[in-house]
Amino acid sequence: MHAPLTIRMHAADNVAIVANDGGLAAGTVLADGLTLVDRVPQGHKVALRAISKDAAVLRYNVPIGFAMKDIAAGTWVHERLLHMPAARALHDLPQSTAPAWVDEPLTGYTFEGYRNADGSVGTRNILAITTTVQCVAGVVEFAVKRIKAELLPRFPHVDDVVGLEHSYGCGVAIDAPDAIIPIRTLRNISRNPNFGGEVMVVSLGCEKLQPERLLPPGSIALQSGEALDVVCLQSQSHVGFMSMVDSILASAQKHLERLNARRRETVPASELLVGVQCGGSDAFSGVTANPAVGFCTDLLVRAGATVLFSETTEVRDAVEQMTARATTPAVAQAMAREMAWYDAYLGRGQADRSANTTPGNKAGGLSNIVEKAMGSIIKSGTAPISAVLSPGEKANSKGLIYAATPASDFICGTLQLAAGMNMHVFTTGRGTPYGLAECPVIKVATRTELATRWHDLMDLNAGRIAEGKATIAEVGWELFHLLLAVASGEKKTWAEHWKLHNALVLFNPAPIT
Repeated sequence: MHAPLTIRMHAADNVAIVANDGGLAAGTVLADGLTLVDRVPQGHKVALRAISKDAAVLRYNVPIGFAMKDIAAGTWVHERLLHMPAARALHDLPQSTAPAWVDEPLTGYTFEGYRNADGSVGTRNILAITTTVQCVAGVVEFAVKRIKAELLPRFPHVDDVVGLEHSYGCGVAIDAPDAIIPIRTLRNISRNPNFGGEVMVVSLGCEKLQPERLLPPGSIALQSGEALDVVCLQSQSHVGFMSMVDSILASAQKHLERLNARRRETVPASELLVGVQCGGSDAFSGVTANPAVGFCTDLLVRAGATVLFSETTEVRDAVEQMTARATTPAVAQAMAREMAWYDAYLGRGQADRSANTTPGNKAGGLSNIVEKAMGSIIKSGTAPISAVLSPGEKANSKGLIYAATPASDFICGTLQLAAGMNMHVFTTGRGTPYGLAECPVIKVATRTELATRWHDLMDLNAGRIAEGKATIAEVGWELFHLLLAVASGEKKTWAEHWKLHNALVLFNPAPIT
């Protein structure tokens, strides 16, 4: 039997989490002599000393809740024993007050990527078919299957063909102010570096989101002298279903020919644009995987790359840390503005940030959104935050960027694709088969048990950190090198291997008519 193992994140903490598989039984004596009053499941908290009613429960040296009653030392501390702290007000926040970042530039690291005409770099060479409305999704899906079966084998340097299917385009208040979010999201996804600058559109014809509104002149770089390539299914030239499909295939062939002529070339690591995200989180997320990702984030920023961190409700309770790390007061104010917008959005739905935490999060030891936030923000590392993106906007600067998105895995991933993400890092403790067709997704397990059980779904095991078999720095460097190898096409992620792809989900806070 393994010795009892607990993890305390800060010397001031009055709780620690149990690391042993299967948890620890009541009566277990810890290394410091403390005897457990209750059985404590793996990932859950045990009181290290007596905590009085209304006193703060500290993890990460942050109050994650206040005791609803006296809690004896050795007691299992779970969400039913805690009052959640109120959200931090968004005024009088520290602005650009963090000490200057002194890490040295990281030079000499490269990967093999596809250089695009606009200067961006792709990690994959994919033909993407943009759609203006959900109505065409079935036709596009049928056509993509034929393209993959009949055309793609003739173009060996093209990695894939994807239809950018979504639920938007008609039956919506398209002139409402917030309608700009789904429209610019789809527009900017069409410009993702992994699509090589090739743009083809399938439209129905009668939808509200017309092609010229989605992609107006000047919004996207086209081949010299070419008009936007649109296949309109309601065109009088189409007689029957197969006529529509044949038209899509004819258009696709032209784009495939150009994509197939491209070759990888050596580019600096600064051309990476990495989105970091977590899903199916547990108490180990903030102990193993997310700190390792944060270490890797700092390496990427030092190498001149761009890193996006997101999930507004999951970093809302760390807003003071964020604004303090802003490079300028204007960046700090933009963070607070995005948080305030999202607070109001949740309020319209009679919800707040506490709606974020899932049953699985709680089963994995996360008592509430405050505790979850402290573990989530660690993915952003320690670098200064240089810019802020509203939902659906495209990144146009380097460094660490806060891309304001909902925490939903699928919506966050979709918005990070719109921001220009060419690589994705996704941490999980409970486990998820999440993947994206548009971008490689490296999955990092928080626990060895998950990495072992899901050995052909997880790409990296950060659980070794909790076991003392690897340090945060070692796993962070391992992730950095894995990113370069996957970006180069030298390795495939498990999601790519199995072709596990989640649908794009546009964020649409505007009314539906």
